[in-house]
Amino acid sequence: MKKYILTGLLVWLPLAITIWVLRNIVGALDGVFSWFMAAAHTVLPSSLHPFLEELRDIPGLSVIVVGATLLLTGMAVSNMVGQWLLNQYNRVLSNTPIVKSIYTSVKQVSDTLFSSSGQAFREAVLVQYPREGSWTIAFVTGKPSGEVAAKLAADMLTLYVPTTPNPTSGFMLMVPRAEVHPLKMSVDEALKYIISMGVVAPPAHAEVPSASKPAPTTPQS
Repeated sequence: MKKYILTGLLVWLPLAITIWVLRNIVGALDGVFSWFMAAAHTVLPSSLHPFLEELRDIPGLSVIVVGATLLLTGMAVSNMVGQWLLNQYNRVLSNTPIVKSIYTSVKQVSDTLFSSSGQAFREAVLVQYPREGSWTIAFVTGKPSGEVAAKLAADMLTLYVPTTPNPTSGFMLMVPRAEVHPLKMSVDEALKYIISMGVVAPPAHAEVPSASKPAPTTPQS
């Protein structure tokens, strides 16, 4: 019976966790959507209040609204007029006391992580941590800059070493490029490997000779 129960658990557990995560995400979006609906009550005429209440009671509508809002926003700022309006919006928030310290920091991080031209979290690597001879997977987030770069060697990389099974927390390291070993696995495969605590191994990739290693020599006849 124990064997059958464990087998059934392995079948249903991934689905149950997936549903739980999705419900929490949808619940959070519904909460934000309800807040906007409450704010709309104070702006729109009272004749529209019953319609707003009906919208608030539709489950999952917030997901559609958020998706449509992101799509329309992305389309709007893709032209010159949208870029100008976005620059004015950023300028106002960046010059507002108290708000600017939070907004500017979050914007810099989000631009670095999600920009299509950025290199953050685009490559998984192996690095020795927390001691020599002990290895872990890390992600390249860039290079040291500013005052930090001036006090370090020229060829350095900034790495993010995630914790397991929760990769949203971790450590930032600045290490010489020569001590970092690139991996052929994708970032998604590396995250699965980390979250599963090494249980879900990524598929094997063909090994590419490293530039730091001498190429094998062919015996002369």
